[in-house]
Amino acid sequence: MERVAKLSMEKAVVIFTASNCPMCHTVVSLFSDLGVGAAVHELDRDPLHGRDMERDLARRLGRSPPVPAVFIAGKLVGSTDRVMSLHLAGKLVPMLKAAGAIWL
Repeated sequence: MERVAKLSMEKAVVIFTASNCPMCHTVVSLFSDLGVGAAVHELDRDPLHGRDMERDLARRLGRSPPVPAVFIAGKLVGSTDRVMSLHLAGKLVPMLKAAGAIWL
């Protein structure tokens, strides 16, 4: 869907979440702790486009529910498992630096 593609490019890091999702909160907190000012879109709080974006993300990720869905530099990185794996392997911060999301 064009809306997800457009929103995924609005900042260096974009996270699609649901307001009642504990893993979404964890991922958003991780990026915040790393000093990233991510754009966060809560799909359940968007009555006009939320369902369509949820379906699009489910298709892209191949899973449901599709949140959290993290985009870095406009590219889909994945969900919690992928983000945490990258972080633990020391690969997340370099990705964020390359995307201009953090400078240090």
